[in-house]
Amino acid sequence: MHVPDGFIDAPTSAATGVIAAGAIAVSLRGARRELDERTAPLAGLVAAFIFAVQMLNFPVAAGTSGHLLGGALAAILVGPYTGVLCVSVVLLMQGLLFADGGLTALGVNITNMAIVTTVVAYALFRGLAKVLPRSRRSITAASFVAALVSVPAAALAFTLMYAIGGTTDVSIGKVATAMIGVHLLIGIGEAAITALTVGAVLAVRPDLVYGARGLTPKLKLRVNGELVDAPGAEPEPAPVAARTSHRRVWAAGLVASLLLAGFVSFYASADPDGLEKVATDHGIDKKAEEHAAADSPLADYGVKDVDDARLSGGLAGVIGVGVTVGAGSAVFWAVRRRRSDDTSPSNTSDMPDATSSTGV
Repeated sequence: MHVPDGFIDAPTSAATGVIAAGAIAVSLRGARRELDERTAPLAGLVAAFIFAVQMLNFPVAAGTSGHLLGGALAAILVGPYTGVLCVSVVLLMQGLLFADGGLTALGVNITNMAIVTTVVAYALFRGLAKVLPRSRRSITAASFVAALVSVPAAALAFTLMYAIGGTTDVSIGKVATAMIGVHLLIGIGEAAITALTVGAVLAVRPDLVYGARGLTPKLKLRVNGELVDAPGAEPEPAPVAARTSHRRVWAAGLVASLLLAGFVSFYASADPDGLEKVATDHGIDKKAEEHAAADSPLADYGVKDVDDARLSGGLAGVIGVGVTVGAGSAVFWAVRRRRSDDTSPSNTSDMPDATSSTGV
């Protein structure tokens, strides 16, 4: 659903740019509360994984394909604020290096693919997690539903933007019907990828799944025949399988991302994705503009001057994963360090001393 330049007019693109900038600023502050010694290393990897899986277009209908948006996956794994940042990093790398998604439309794409998908998915996920039994299966099921709904929600958001600032005269009813219809199908693929990934991390390190925190039942004591929470009890310890080191999980995720982007992507569907198909069928693309980074050495996910298509695409994918994990990790470690600085003793020295105030 990468919107190119020219689909949405300049005023609307500028307005979404302001919305995107504001959301990123809020997310940078919110991510300080989410990023800790567990999620900070994972966040950069999540961004790289999303980049890799977005290269794997899967067929959804005759002549149409879809790909992961990633907002739901990122929000559930590392938190909603960090999730917005993860997808934004991916979109920025794709726009600047791979000519995928217009640069003037960056605000549109961040609003649709990072903000809307993350907010809708995480709100729905938390609601389902509260009413479903506390189990890994419930978390996985909630992930599936949240991801499924997030994709047509993003399609609806694009339709509203097009209604406000579309550059061609096309019936909004037709655009809405086509966009939501095809993205419901794409949402099934998004849901499957999200649920499988969340389920895999839950099986190895459930403590790394941000959305599963606080859902582990506390230790119980039987008092007068009734079960009650043990005073000050901590959640039950994770099973042995969940004690795999951070480094092994990170390394496994990076290897998987490199394989997906560097090898499996060659077998992705070549059909246009949902937005491209709708744009072509309904004339939305009549005023599409050439990408400002069309001359990039990595444009269209290939390495310039490398003639072998398989090698060219594979190298581009590997480079993309490397750049994204590097950029993402730098951002998240900086945010994490800022949190550490905010909570350092030097910043809390002016707080009242609890012992002296109580006379102890």
